[in-house]
Amino acid sequence: MLTELKQVQQKYGGANKAIDNWLEERRELLVRYCKLAGLLPKEARNNTIENSDVIGFCQVLVDYLSAGHFEVFDDIASKCETHGGESLELARTLWPKINETTDIALNFNDKYAEVNDETNWEAFSTDLSNLVEALEDRFSYEDKLIHALYTKHTQVA
Repeated sequence: MLTELKQVQQKYGGANKAIDNWLEERRELLVRYCKLAGLLPKEARNNTIENSDVIGFCQVLVDYLSAGHFEVFDDIASKCETHGGESLELARTLWPKINETTDIALNFNDKYAEVNDETNWEAFSTDLSNLVEALEDRFSYEDKLIHALYTKHTQVA
């Protein structure tokens, strides 16, 4: 996922500050996920998950979702509506799918953002795995919207 993100940043970076910032938040989210999942190189990780790591991940997750829904998607939607056609249809097709991933992410956040003695750590690995699957789908949908914005509306991007 980090490789795909790097490709998107290289391809579309620099043309829209809101999208650049949003993609940087995606990078931060993925780095934090890798830390939680133990995917970092051995020398860069310890073998325990700290509560602060989970809480920090949840904060970045919500920030990323919020930036998408309240900044980037609105910008993309307005450009698609203005210039219509194929892009507008793509946006209408992808919004419900993106919203499904938002629900999964918010459920994860609700469960783990406030770690306490009642936190069900036995389910954490499964929940994190389900979340990252949803995020992979979400990133794919978002990248399709970004691609449409830059290829079909370059004069407005």
